[in-house]
Amino acid sequence: MIRLSGITKTFPDGENKQNTVLRGVEMVVSKGDFVAIEGASGSGKTTLLSILGTLVPPDTGSYLLDGKEMLTAGVDHSLVRNRHIGFVFQDHRLMPQLCVLDNILLPTLAYSSKASISQTEYARQLMDMTGIASLAYQYPQTLSGGEASRTALCRALIMKPLLLLADEPTGQLDAENAKNIASLLTKINQELGTTIVMVTHSKETAAVAKRILTLKNGLIV
Repeated sequence: MIRLSGITKTFPDGENKQNTVLRGVEMVVSKGDFVAIEGASGSGKTTLLSILGTLVPPDTGSYLLDGKEMLTAGVDHSLVRNRHIGFVFQDHRLMPQLCVLDNILLPTLAYSSKASISQTEYARQLMDMTGIASLAYQYPQTLSGGEASRTALCRALIMKPLLLLADEPTGQLDAENAKNIASLLTKINQELGTTIVMVTHSKETAAVAKRILTLKNGLIV
């Protein structure tokens, strides 16, 4: 599913200085895998996830997603993100003017003025799966942190992505809700077969993954 080879990334860091965050990352993730990436704050976890999500280009290297090179000219990264990659962020990023159901269906509107009947049915299946079916017509400001996280998770899955990327998905949740979201990620991986790459500071959250990798000194170790 994923093959990274020689991925490097450097950012400007003050006057005439460069901060090398990734120093030649090599990583292989098989279809259906669930990988957690640990690392100290500032180790480059979010940068690596952003490269996987085609949000940030690396300076050098190769990124194969489902056998296709993502780092060549002509690749429509916005299309790749919409159709093949789901994102779960720490801060949820729900639209306050949309109800839960419409927030979940939002990615379907990138190429159509209205969600299809089958997409709406799938949204309701995801809400059933994550335990928020009764919240379909509530608005984000009325949701608890755990409910907002579940809504964001459903939104990330609505396009049936090849890959789900989770950036500290339990970072703003209390212990009970964090445990629930971690369990849901396992359920999604097992029942939907979705490939998941997650970065987290939490050892408890990382423990639900099939594999745990560590990012240290700009390399996967």
